[in-house]
Amino acid sequence: MPQTLTASRYDRRRSAAVSGLMNPAEFTHIARSERDFWWYRGMRAILFRMLDPCLAGRPAVRALEAGCGTGYFSSLLQTGRHWPIIPLDISAEGLRYARLMGAHYSVQGDVRSLPFPSACFDLVLSIDVLAHLPRPEEQVAAREMARVLMPGGVVAVRTSALDLLRSRHSQFAFEHQRFTRRRLIELFTKAGIRVVRCSYANSLLLPIAAAKFRCWEPLLRRGPASGLRPLPRWLDSLLYRFLLAEAAWLGRGRNFPAGQSLILIGSRTA
Repeated sequence: MPQTLTASRYDRRRSAAVSGLMNPAEFTHIARSERDFWWYRGMRAILFRMLDPCLAGRPAVRALEAGCGTGYFSSLLQTGRHWPIIPLDISAEGLRYARLMGAHYSVQGDVRSLPFPSACFDLVLSIDVLAHLPRPEEQVAAREMARVLMPGGVVAVRTSALDLLRSRHSQFAFEHQRFTRRRLIELFTKAGIRVVRCSYANSLLLPIAAAKFRCWEPLLRRGPASGLRPLPRWLDSLLYRFLLAEAAWLGRGRNFPAGQSLILIGSRTA
Protein backbone atom coordinates (compact mmCIF):
# COMPACT_ATOMS: atom_id res chain seq x y z
CA MET A 1 0.00 0.00 0.00
CA PRO A 2 1.24 3.55 -0.66
CA GLN A 3 2.70 5.34 2.33
CA THR A 4 0.98 8.59 3.27
CA LEU A 5 2.63 11.13 5.55
CA THR A 6 1.27 14.00 7.58
CA ALA A 7 2.59 17.39 6.44
CA SER A 8 4.92 17.83 9.42
CA ARG A 9 6.31 14.31 9.21
CA TYR A 10 6.79 14.68 5.47
CA ASP A 11 8.68 17.98 5.90
CA ARG A 12 10.97 16.43 8.52
CA ARG A 13 11.81 13.54 6.20
CA ARG A 14 12.39 15.91 3.32
CA SER A 15 14.78 18.04 5.39
CA ALA A 16 16.65 14.96 6.59
CA ALA A 17 17.05 13.62 3.04
CA VAL A 18 18.21 16.76 1.23
CA SER A 19 21.72 15.36 0.78
CA GLY A 20 20.28 12.16 -0.66
CA LEU A 21 18.01 14.01 -3.12
CA MET A 22 15.28 11.35 -3.09
CA ASN A 23 13.02 10.41 -0.20
CA PRO A 24 14.74 7.42 1.49
CA ALA A 25 11.32 5.90 2.15
CA GLU A 26 10.80 5.50 -1.59
CA PHE A 27 13.65 3.00 -1.92
CA THR A 28 11.52 0.38 -0.18
CA HIS A 29 8.74 0.82 -2.73
CA ILE A 30 11.19 0.78 -5.65
CA ALA A 31 13.01 -2.34 -4.45
CA ARG A 32 9.69 -4.15 -4.10
CA SER A 33 8.45 -3.12 -7.56
CA GLU A 34 11.43 -2.70 -9.86
CA ARG A 35 11.64 -6.23 -11.24
CA ASP A 36 8.01 -6.92 -12.16
CA PHE A 37 5.95 -3.72 -12.04
CA TRP A 38 4.55 -2.81 -15.48
CA TRP A 39 6.11 0.67 -15.58
CA TYR A 40 9.64 -0.51 -14.87
CA ARG A 41 9.49 -3.43 -17.31
CA GLY A 42 7.97 -1.29 -20.05
CA MET A 43 10.32 1.65 -19.60
CA ARG A 44 13.32 -0.69 -19.73
CA ALA A 45 12.03 -2.09 -23.02
CA ILE A 46 11.68 1.46 -24.38
CA LEU A 47 15.14 2.50 -23.24
CA PHE A 48 16.83 -0.51 -24.82
CA ARG A 49 15.01 -0.04 -28.14
CA MET A 50 16.34 3.53 -28.28
CA LEU A 51 19.81 2.85 -26.89
CA ASP A 52 20.87 -0.40 -28.55
CA PRO A 53 21.31 1.02 -32.09
CA CYS A 54 23.76 3.58 -30.68
CA LEU A 55 25.85 0.82 -29.08
CA ALA A 56 25.89 -1.52 -32.07
CA GLY A 57 29.38 -2.68 -33.00
CA ARG A 58 31.01 -1.77 -29.69
CA PRO A 59 32.93 -4.83 -28.44
CA ALA A 60 32.78 -3.74 -24.77
CA VAL A 61 30.92 -1.08 -22.89
CA ARG A 62 32.57 0.46 -19.82
CA ALA A 63 29.54 2.01 -18.21
CA LEU A 64 28.53 4.21 -15.30
CA GLU A 65 25.04 4.40 -13.86
CA ALA A 66 25.03 7.89 -12.37
CA GLY A 67 22.30 7.65 -9.75
CA CYS A 68 21.68 3.91 -9.52
CA GLY A 69 18.97 3.97 -6.85
CA THR A 70 18.49 0.38 -5.65
CA GLY A 71 21.10 -0.89 -8.13
CA TYR A 72 18.66 -3.28 -9.80
CA PHE A 73 19.23 -1.87 -13.29
CA SER A 74 23.02 -2.05 -12.92
CA SER A 75 22.72 -5.62 -11.65
CA LEU A 76 20.53 -6.47 -14.64
CA LEU A 77 23.14 -5.09 -17.05
CA GLN A 78 25.98 -6.84 -15.26
CA THR A 79 24.33 -10.25 -15.30
CA GLY A 80 22.24 -10.06 -18.48
CA ARG A 81 24.57 -8.09 -20.78
CA HIS A 82 27.88 -8.64 -19.01
CA TRP A 83 28.70 -4.95 -19.12
CA PRO A 84 31.42 -3.75 -16.73
CA ILE A 85 29.26 -1.12 -15.06
CA ILE A 86 29.82 0.98 -11.95
CA PRO A 87 26.64 1.81 -9.99
CA LEU A 88 26.92 5.18 -8.24
CA ASP A 89 24.48 6.85 -5.90
CA ILE A 90 24.63 9.59 -3.30
CA SER A 91 22.27 7.74 -0.96
CA ALA A 92 23.60 5.19 1.51
CA GLU A 93 20.09 3.71 1.62
CA GLY A 94 20.10 3.18 -2.14
CA LEU A 95 23.55 1.56 -2.04
CA ARG A 96 22.44 -0.76 0.74
CA TYR A 97 19.79 -2.10 -1.60
CA ALA A 98 22.32 -2.18 -4.46
CA ARG A 99 24.55 -4.53 -2.50
CA LEU A 100 21.58 -6.76 -1.72
CA MET A 101 20.65 -6.72 -5.43
CA GLY A 102 24.12 -8.01 -6.30
CA ALA A 103 25.29 -4.82 -8.06
CA HIS A 104 29.08 -5.06 -7.84
CA TYR A 105 31.61 -2.21 -7.51
CA SER A 106 29.04 0.27 -6.17
CA VAL A 107 30.34 3.73 -5.32
CA GLN A 108 28.86 6.43 -3.10
CA GLY A 109 29.11 9.72 -4.93
CA ASP A 110 27.29 12.74 -6.29
CA VAL A 111 26.26 13.06 -9.93
CA ARG A 112 27.17 16.75 -9.62
CA SER A 113 30.77 15.87 -8.74
CA LEU A 114 31.58 12.45 -10.18
CA PRO A 115 34.62 10.85 -8.48
CA PHE A 116 36.17 9.65 -11.73
CA PRO A 117 38.80 10.99 -14.13
CA SER A 118 37.75 12.57 -17.40
CA ALA A 119 37.04 10.44 -20.48
CA CYS A 120 36.91 7.06 -18.73
CA PHE A 121 33.50 5.62 -19.72
CA ASP A 122 32.01 4.47 -23.02
CA LEU A 123 28.48 4.86 -21.66
CA VAL A 124 26.90 6.97 -18.92
CA LEU A 125 23.35 6.16 -17.86
CA SER A 126 21.27 8.52 -15.73
CA ILE A 127 17.83 7.12 -15.04
CA ASP A 128 15.30 9.37 -13.30
CA VAL A 129 17.94 11.45 -11.51
CA LEU A 130 17.80 14.96 -13.00
CA ALA A 131 14.28 15.59 -11.72
CA HIS A 132 15.57 15.30 -8.14
CA LEU A 133 18.17 18.05 -8.57
CA PRO A 134 17.24 21.60 -7.53
CA ARG A 135 17.59 24.16 -10.30
CA PRO A 136 20.13 24.97 -11.73
CA GLU A 137 22.16 21.99 -10.48
CA GLU A 138 21.07 19.86 -13.45
CA GLN A 139 23.54 21.92 -15.50
CA VAL A 140 26.43 20.81 -13.27
CA ALA A 141 25.30 17.17 -13.52
CA ALA A 142 25.08 17.31 -17.33
CA ARG A 143 28.59 18.74 -17.56
CA GLU A 144 29.92 16.04 -15.24
CA MET A 145 28.33 13.27 -17.32
CA ALA A 146 29.89 14.74 -20.45
CA ARG A 147 33.27 15.09 -18.72
CA VAL A 148 33.62 11.42 -17.79
CA LEU A 149 32.58 10.23 -21.27
CA MET A 150 35.23 9.26 -23.79
CA PRO A 151 35.06 11.05 -27.15
CA GLY A 152 32.39 9.19 -29.08
CA GLY A 153 30.95 7.82 -25.84
CA VAL A 154 27.19 7.59 -25.35
CA VAL A 155 25.01 9.15 -22.68
CA ALA A 156 21.47 7.93 -22.03
CA VAL A 157 19.19 9.98 -19.79
CA ARG A 158 15.64 9.44 -18.67
CA THR A 159 13.76 12.02 -16.64
CA SER A 160 10.30 13.19 -15.68
CA ALA A 161 8.51 15.39 -18.22
CA LEU A 162 6.05 18.28 -18.18
CA ASP A 163 5.17 20.28 -15.05
CA LEU A 164 1.51 19.59 -15.76
CA LEU A 165 2.07 16.01 -14.63
CA ARG A 166 3.47 16.72 -11.18
CA SER A 167 1.67 14.42 -8.76
CA ARG A 168 1.42 13.22 -5.15
CA HIS A 169 4.06 10.65 -6.07
CA SER A 170 6.33 13.45 -7.37
CA GLN A 171 6.04 15.23 -4.03
CA PHE A 172 6.64 12.05 -2.05
CA ALA A 173 9.80 11.23 -4.03
CA PHE A 174 11.12 14.81 -3.57
CA GLU A 175 11.01 15.68 -7.25
CA HIS A 176 12.30 19.23 -7.80
CA GLN A 177 11.68 19.77 -11.51
CA ARG A 178 10.37 18.34 -14.76
CA PHE A 179 11.61 18.89 -18.28
CA THR A 180 10.38 19.67 -21.75
CA ARG A 181 12.10 18.14 -24.77
CA ARG A 182 13.52 21.51 -25.76
CA ARG A 183 15.01 22.22 -22.32
CA LEU A 184 16.54 18.74 -22.03
CA ILE A 185 18.16 19.01 -25.48
CA GLU A 186 19.53 22.48 -24.66
CA LEU A 187 20.89 21.22 -21.34
CA PHE A 188 23.02 18.50 -22.91
CA THR A 189 23.95 20.45 -26.03
CA LYS A 190 25.47 23.15 -23.81
CA ALA A 191 27.34 20.43 -21.91
CA GLY A 192 29.07 19.32 -25.13
CA ILE A 193 26.80 16.42 -26.08
CA ARG A 194 25.55 15.86 -29.62
CA VAL A 195 21.93 14.76 -29.23
CA VAL A 196 21.13 11.68 -31.34
CA ARG A 197 17.58 10.99 -30.13
CA CYS A 198 15.25 12.72 -27.71
CA SER A 199 11.64 11.68 -27.36
CA TYR A 200 8.83 11.70 -24.88
CA ALA A 201 7.74 8.27 -23.63
CA ASN A 202 4.91 6.78 -21.57
CA SER A 203 2.78 8.81 -23.95
CA LEU A 204 -0.25 6.68 -24.80
CA LEU A 205 -1.51 6.88 -21.21
CA LEU A 206 -0.94 10.63 -21.01
CA PRO A 207 -4.65 11.65 -21.09
CA ILE A 208 -5.42 9.30 -18.19
CA ALA A 209 -2.41 10.54 -16.21
CA ALA A 210 -3.30 14.20 -16.78
CA ALA A 211 -6.88 13.62 -15.61
CA LYS A 212 -5.66 11.75 -12.52
CA PHE A 213 -2.97 14.26 -11.50
CA ARG A 214 -4.82 17.48 -12.34
CA CYS A 215 -8.42 16.54 -11.48
CA TRP A 216 -8.72 13.45 -9.30
CA GLU A 217 -5.79 13.99 -6.92
CA PRO A 218 -6.63 17.66 -6.16
CA LEU A 219 -10.22 16.61 -5.52
CA LEU A 220 -9.13 14.01 -2.94
CA ARG A 221 -6.79 16.47 -1.17
CA ARG A 222 -4.53 13.73 0.15
CA GLY A 223 -0.91 14.15 1.14
CA PRO A 224 2.17 12.99 -0.75
CA ALA A 225 2.34 9.23 -1.27
CA SER A 226 4.25 6.70 -3.31
CA GLY A 227 2.50 5.64 -6.52
CA LEU A 228 4.18 2.23 -6.53
CA ARG A 229 1.67 -0.30 -5.34
CA PRO A 230 0.73 -3.77 -6.56
CA LEU A 231 -1.96 -3.95 -9.23
CA PRO A 232 -4.23 -6.82 -10.31
CA ARG A 233 -2.35 -9.00 -12.77
CA TRP A 234 -4.70 -8.24 -15.65
CA LEU A 235 -4.28 -4.48 -15.18
CA ASP A 236 -0.51 -4.69 -14.82
CA SER A 237 -0.37 -6.73 -18.05
CA LEU A 238 -2.64 -4.29 -19.89
CA LEU A 239 -0.60 -1.23 -18.91
CA TYR A 240 2.62 -3.03 -19.84
CA ARG A 241 1.27 -3.63 -23.35
CA PHE A 242 0.86 0.11 -23.87
CA LEU A 243 4.56 0.59 -23.15
CA LEU A 244 5.53 -2.33 -25.40
CA ALA A 245 3.62 -0.65 -28.22
CA GLU A 246 5.58 2.53 -27.56
CA ALA A 247 8.86 0.57 -27.56
CA ALA A 248 8.02 -0.79 -31.02
CA TRP A 249 7.16 2.70 -32.30
CA LEU A 250 10.31 4.29 -30.88
CA GLY A 251 12.40 1.36 -32.09
CA ARG A 252 11.43 2.29 -35.64
CA GLY A 253 13.01 5.71 -35.14
CA ARG A 254 9.76 7.59 -34.51
CA ASN A 255 9.11 9.96 -31.62
CA PHE A 256 6.19 11.04 -29.45
CA PRO A 257 5.24 14.74 -29.20
CA ALA A 258 4.37 14.54 -25.48
CA GLY A 259 4.55 12.09 -22.62
CA GLN A 260 5.18 11.51 -18.94
CA SER A 261 8.91 10.85 -19.38
CA LEU A 262 11.71 12.00 -21.66
CA ILE A 263 14.56 9.88 -22.98
CA LEU A 264 17.66 11.47 -24.50
CA ILE A 265 20.47 9.60 -26.24
CA GLY A 266 23.59 11.58 -27.08
CA SER A 267 27.27 11.31 -27.89
CA ARG A 268 30.31 13.27 -26.76
CA THR A 269 31.81 14.96 -29.76
CA ALA A 270 35.28 15.82 -28.45
